[in-house]
Amino acid sequence: MPATHHAEHVGSLLRPPELLEARHACERGYMTGEELARLEDDAALAAIKLQREAGIEVFTDGEVRRATWMAGLLESLGGVVSVRLPEGGWFREDGAPRYEDTVWDMVATNAKLTQKRNLTFTEADFLARHAPGQFKITMMSSSMGNLLWRPDLSLAAYPTPADMVRDLVALRINEIKGLLERGVTWIQLDSLGYNHVIDPEFRMRLLGPDGPGPDGILDMTIAVDTEVVRAAKAMNPDVTVGMHICRGNNRSAWMSRGGYEPIAERLFGEVPVDRFLLEYDTDRAGGFEPLRFVPDGTTVVLGLVSSKTPHLESPDELSRRIDEAAKYVPLENLALSPQCGFASTARGNLLTIDDQRRKLELVANTARQVWGGA
Repeated sequence: MPATHHAEHVGSLLRPPELLEARHACERGYMTGEELARLEDDAALAAIKLQREAGIEVFTDGEVRRATWMAGLLESLGGVVSVRLPEGGWFREDGAPRYEDTVWDMVATNAKLTQKRNLTFTEADFLARHAPGQFKITMMSSSMGNLLWRPDLSLAAYPTPADMVRDLVALRINEIKGLLERGVTWIQLDSLGYNHVIDPEFRMRLLGPDGPGPDGILDMTIAVDTEVVRAAKAMNPDVTVGMHICRGNNRSAWMSRGGYEPIAERLFGEVPVDRFLLEYDTDRAGGFEPLRFVPDGTTVVLGLVSSKTPHLESPDELSRRIDEAAKYVPLENLALSPQCGFASTARGNLLTIDDQRRKLELVANTARQVWGGA
């Protein structure tokens, strides 16, 4: 089935400064959770308005209620404790190391995992009331759950990372069931585990010389993503499931590089999503040749517009690159988006809300230019 939406964005939008200030005030006890929730609603309404005015066709709430894009782990799970990620591993657009503002909190398992809060249910209920068109719910793929396993904290609850991921998959499938029961018809999995296969240096930096090899990582990641997608489709064959892959996006910095060739044949051939949202805004992502493995009828959303920099891409250059990708995937099965969100963490990337608006307008206007439509 050809793509029916050609202008999309990945999910997160820049938080208004007043919302960030309110969240800090709430953490310090100067504001109630109810007061913060009202400000989050206001920010979500502003995000929806921005998308509508820009011409974006698939809505989110901007992920404004989340501290990071990994909210399914950081804010919704029980059986975890907060841990601080080490500095380093992030790079500026010119390739130089970037340390400032890139450190953020993670969690690790120290007991059996439970679902203590379904933040996505709050998002879905709000979007069902307020979105003026098709909306989607974004969530971190369970295939990245091995990031939660640390031997010093997790061993008593889970002898291996695979044991923990099995529980996480079950929780995620149950969460998707609840979303479908709420009438959600579009779900996006953010699955960055493939970067360990794409970029050997990244894998070594994060997992060390004794960590799993690329073949084992690819087997696990594809198996988990496939299980979750098939479960969603079994519950509702008509639900649209997308998968987003990028190379890191935190304060306009990136973590890995490399083209899709090492994963393309298996990823595109085995994981039965409807849409692949793929980073393609710089040469770090390689060329379009791996798209030759995309099955007929699957949509590829080309992330050609950068969410990291205020520089506005040329519409003609975007059209040229779309034409180039159409050598491998039929034009009607292509769409356009930024390569990632604008605020994978709450502090957001290094551009303004006006810059963000211009980027979204560029996506929508270029999509109209290429594919037509109102």
